[in-house]
Parts: sequence; C-alpha cells; structure tokens
Amino acid sequence: MQRRRFSDPDDVRTIPHGRVDVVELDDRVVGRMTYEPGWRWSVDVKPIAETDTCQFHHFGVTISGRLRAQMRDGTELEIGPGDVFEIPPGHDAWVVGDEPWVSVDFEAMRAYARAAPTSGRRTLSSILFTDIVDSTAQAVAQGPAAWRDTVRSHNELAEREIDRHEGRLIKTTGDGVIGLFDGAERAVRAGAALAEVLRPLGIRVRAGVHSGEVELTPGDVRGIAVHTAARIMALASPDDVWVSSTVRELVDGTGLEFEDRGLHDLKGIPGQRQLFVLVRPRARARPLAGGH
Repeated sequence: MQRRRFSDPDDVRTIPHGRVDVVELDDRVVGRMTYEPGWRWSVDVKPIAETDTCQFHHFGVTISGRLRAQMRDGTELEIGPGDVFEIPPGHDAWVVGDEPWVSVDFEAMRAYARAAPTSGRRTLSSILFTDIVDSTAQAVAQGPAAWRDTVRSHNELAEREIDRHEGRLIKTTGDGVIGLFDGAERAVRAGAALAEVLRPLGIRVRAGVHSGEVELTPGDVRGIAVHTAARIMALASPDDVWVSSTVRELVDGTGLEFEDRGLHDLKGIPGQRQLFVLVRPRARARPLAGGH
C-alpha cells in the first residue's frame, strides 16, 4: 500500500495563472491542477506545449470552480464541483467565473505542462513509430462514424501507454503515433504494450524503434533517425516490434530478447540495415482453481 499527499509533491509545475502539483506512486502519476480566474490553455499552456491544441487526454474529478473545454469541432463541455470528467486530446479550455478551478487528474500527468526540450535543438532519443494494420480496409468496413471512435480510442490508449513508459507523444498520424523516449528499452516496451492494449479494439498495430539524433520542432520531430524508424515500422508484421541494430545493442542486458531478421534496404536511407524483431516471453500458466 502507498499514500502520497499533494502538500508534499514530487514535482510542481508553475504556469501562468496556475500550477500543477504531481505525486507518483510507482508507475502511476496523479496531478492536482489549480487554475486561477482568467486561465486559458491556448494562452497560458500553448507556448509551453508548442501545439495548436492540448494533446493530452484528461480524466479526473473537479474539486472546486468551473472549467469549460472546447474540441476542434466546436463541441463544448462545462464541468463543475463533483463532476467526474473526461476530455479527449485536441481541445482548448478556460476557467469560468471568479473562482479558481481545482481538480485531480489521473491521466498523462507525467508530462503535462512540462516544458518540452528547446525546439530546433538536436538531441539523442529513441523514436517509436506505430500504425494500424489494414487501416483503410477497416475504415471502409466500419464506416466513418465508427472508425472515428476507433481511432479516438486508439489515440487515447496509445498516449496512455507512451506516458506510462515515460515517453512523450509527439503526434498522431491518422492511423498511428510517434513517440519519443530518452531510453531505448522504454520505447521497445511501449511498442509491445500498445499491441496488447489495442487488441480489444479489434485492431492490430505494427511498431518500429530506432535510436539516433533528432531535431524537435513545434508539434513534430525531424531527422534521418525519424525516417529510419518509420521505414523499420513499415517492414514489421502485425503485433510485431522491429528494431534497428542500434536499439538492439542499447538494450543488451535488459532481458529483452530478439530474433535476427537480416539485412534490409530502407527506402531513402543509405546502406543496408540489420533489423531485429522483439520476441515476446510466453505468458505464465495460470494455477488451477484451488491450487497453490
């Protein structure tokens, strides 16, 4: 059992007209958001996030005050004291009235309101690329409305897993995601976890991971390493995580196991690259009922 208090937080993120107090319980991260009257995401957080709208999925409960959220399509929702809320990525929000809005948020608090690395600066990172297998055929089969719901659920679950593995969701690509990690092992494990959590949606994904220097730009990431990760992903089979030899060497000793998939030509990338596929450990057998 564990207990933490917001009065003794692990992290405090101060933003214009507000603050976020963060506590951690192993891989769970919970935030208390306090926004003063006049706070608005597009004014006070957008310069930090460097995205057009908030790309985080919020799930929590309001303690006091009122907040209004607006999605890209104009849909609005106002929440007040006692309301349990869910706000998908792609929104703006602002405090309503003269009372501060105080809430507790249980989703994506590991990176929310945290300043991103300086745009334009090159940094060494591990890049995770994913996409939905046969997405076009599934979109036709499901129809526009149902497919939008599927993609929305996909994006929310992907963001959750990337955050749980201490990564940063850079952007969604329509039928996949790009995540950035400061460790190759976390990127690989996040890719494997995504295949598991997305299966109940009736979709399968492929993933590719490569490590190298990237250049961060507002809402995006650039560089040969990014293109390499994308090309590796394109070769992967459904539910597989393919990695470069660079990643394979970086995760040596972590317990992750791989099979050699040989040398491959990657479109637009000079030279052949040695690629590997993650081998998932077998699930442990469940004990018989009444067994010990």
